[in-house]
Amino acid sequence: MALPIIVAVEDEGDAREDLQRDLAKRYSADYQVLTSDSPERGLELLTRAQREKTEVAIVIASLRLKAMGGVDLLVRAHELHPMARRSLLIRVSDGESVAVMEQAFTLNQVDSYITKPWEPADEWLYPTIGDLLRDWVRVTEAGPRSTSIQLIGDLWQPRCYRLKDLLDRNGVPHAYYPSDSEHAREVLSSVGKDGQRLPVLVVNDGRRTQCFVDPEPAEVAPLLGADIRPRVNECDVLIAGAGPAGLAAAVYAASEGLSTLVIEAEAVGGQAGTSAMIRNYLGFPRGVSGRDLAMRASEQARVFGVQVVYLQKATGLRQAGDRYEVSLTDGTGVTAGLVIIATGVTYRRLSGPNLERLTGAGIFYGAAPSLAQAIRGLPVFIAGAGNSAGQTAVHLAQYAESVTIVAPDRSLSDHMSDYLVKQVQATPRIKLRLGSDIVDAAGGQRLQALVLKNLADGTTETVPAMALFVMIGGRPLTDWLPPGILRDPGGYILTGPDMLREGLAPDGWTLRRQPFPRESSLPGVFAVGDVRHGAVNRVASAVGDGAIAIQMAHEYLRERSLAPV
Repeated sequence: MALPIIVAVEDEGDAREDLQRDLAKRYSADYQVLTSDSPERGLELLTRAQREKTEVAIVIASLRLKAMGGVDLLVRAHELHPMARRSLLIRVSDGESVAVMEQAFTLNQVDSYITKPWEPADEWLYPTIGDLLRDWVRVTEAGPRSTSIQLIGDLWQPRCYRLKDLLDRNGVPHAYYPSDSEHAREVLSSVGKDGQRLPVLVVNDGRRTQCFVDPEPAEVAPLLGADIRPRVNECDVLIAGAGPAGLAAAVYAASEGLSTLVIEAEAVGGQAGTSAMIRNYLGFPRGVSGRDLAMRASEQARVFGVQVVYLQKATGLRQAGDRYEVSLTDGTGVTAGLVIIATGVTYRRLSGPNLERLTGAGIFYGAAPSLAQAIRGLPVFIAGAGNSAGQTAVHLAQYAESVTIVAPDRSLSDHMSDYLVKQVQATPRIKLRLGSDIVDAAGGQRLQALVLKNLADGTTETVPAMALFVMIGGRPLTDWLPPGILRDPGGYILTGPDMLREGLAPDGWTLRRQPFPRESSLPGVFAVGDVRHGAVNRVASAVGDGAIAIQMAHEYLRERSLAPV
């Protein structure tokens, strides 16, 4: 079988020769390194590889190709080889390339970039290529020759999508095959499960093959190496939620000698774990996917001895002497010296056959102000008509070709402040589609159109759209908490100074000191991340929250150890 291919398209002769030399020097033992001096010949290479069923690992394209833009070439390459990783080759001195590249990242048209010149290659070329190859190997090891886990079903079925999402977000290598594919039929026939209810999960651990027909996630979690029950019934720190805030708190707590247990209902990473690419996190100039960041953080936590328990929700919290007991979904309970609530927020989501599939590839939940430059000159839509939607529309109208607000309301005044209604109406680039719902989306690898339904007559219309920001509200996951934990009217947990009234601690506060930063109205119970009132909805802020909470936790434990018995 032919070696996988790395293809580079560069029409500058010296740069192309240097790239061929440096790539071949490091990777020629395992990959065919092919270069082309034109987009046409590059596409010929890719077409031939598709015809001959040769795998393509990476496609590199110079941004400023004379015959075709590098982004356009990568879009064409992706159509031929969807698994191949894509990288733009940019010149450091080209100031205009940043805006073009940012837009390409946002629209899921590129995975990384390489600067030219890249000397020394060990610092500027090989680390980027290595990351791309690792990502490609992770995806393609899900192929039939090498995978031990195969999922067969149809992603438009919620149970199949949920199972695949669970595998993806927890970093489990697997193969997915649509039920009508030839390979899916062969696998189902070989294990005697053709004609069975879908989805079917086939797991081969090298000793035996097990099949799970339409399984619950808890049925397969142990086979994937995940704990679904705590190994202990007490610990120093219990953290509810494994998003960035919870994982940061876990790493800092465990690294400082505290026995730490994390409870997670779905998958590590929280909302951030679903992000296709986080571009503004410190230390990742080429961006990092939410999944990769979550995997790195959870691995780091485990190195320090943290146990992460999956598919369990915290269902109750009560005081047990000078400790707290947290009850779990399965009816068990764990006692802890202190509790950190990092359960985050669940966004109200749109429903439609393609809306979930294109989330992160043109469809975004929340305001995402960092994408403003990336949507320059594009048709943008906003779902929702509250103040946040209005503020976002006014902001994005400075960059987008047009911003269309879609909402079932008959008037903006139903949920939007008067001053903001006037501002929206006075902004020429903002359009309104009131009395309408977004019922579906269209697009291959990224969003290209939305389907709008007129609620008055039931008619639908498909309109071009390159980005959709969904702002139909969110709900903090705090329903399981006792009344003694104060929350704002939206259900977000009040902490530290936010609980004070005229400098006084809230009623029921039993200590002489005032609440610590990130501490709730129950001493020793902290809240971090999006679940906290006034939180800044950024990954870096969530990580900082987790670190602050552990600093305050040490203060709490110290004062408790000094308290008279």
